[in-house]
Amino acid sequence: MVLQGQAQAVASPEAPARGKEPRGLRIAFLEDDVEQAERVGSLLRGAGHHVHVFNRGRALLGALRVENFDLLLLDWELPDLSGYEVLRSLRAGLEAQTPVLFLTHRDTEADIVQALQAGADDFLVKPPRERELLARVDALGRRVRDAFSGGGVIESHSFRIDVDAREISRAGFVFELTRREFDVALLLFRNVGKVLSRGFIMDTVWGRGDSTTTRTVDMHVSRVRKTLGLSSAIGLRLVAIYGYGYRLERSVPQSP
Repeated sequence: MVLQGQAQAVASPEAPARGKEPRGLRIAFLEDDVEQAERVGSLLRGAGHHVHVFNRGRALLGALRVENFDLLLLDWELPDLSGYEVLRSLRAGLEAQTPVLFLTHRDTEADIVQALQAGADDFLVKPPRERELLARVDALGRRVRDAFSGGGVIESHSFRIDVDAREISRAGFVFELTRREFDVALLLFRNVGKVLSRGFIMDTVWGRGDSTTTRTVDMHVSRVRKTLGLSSAIGLRLVAIYGYGYRLERSVPQSP
């Protein structure tokens, strides 16, 4: 089954900002074999990941123009573009940094070397052993998960984000944010200059098993913008990308 939809339930009320739940990875899985897609997809979802299945290379490339993923899981042999051709397109600019794991029947040394030289991060032969696949996915996705869940302090344009205390302040003033609002703000500040799709924000902040809608995402982003005063006046503005998502970007401060 090819899954490209979003959850439709309304999120529950929120408490003030405090501890957050662990999150799964947002995975794009390129696989035209329905049975294989179901089996691997179910395995990954059972481990807490969000899996979006595509059965054509061009469909995945199109989705990457309007979506963000933490990890790409690619088959090699497909009816339109090969997984190798998709990988070359990804590394040419669409997704230059996102980890890529090949999952394919091709198992010669030449195939493995070709994929790795083209920019793949890892290579598994079908059928994968379940525990090994989960371990490889976890290892490749750790950099993304750690980037979101790690502690410390982020300083950007006079804002101070204390991740451990879950507080955002500016010039000594601590802003009052709910738990979700803090997580949305943290995600934006960790990706300054990068466009984030609504789906990516939804999966990253709300996580698996906590359904929400794009309207709820828009509402939280709007509250973050208003509460933190993100605008050209302070040199850091939050921009809506029509039909896609949001970008927190540096701007030239406006004269008083």
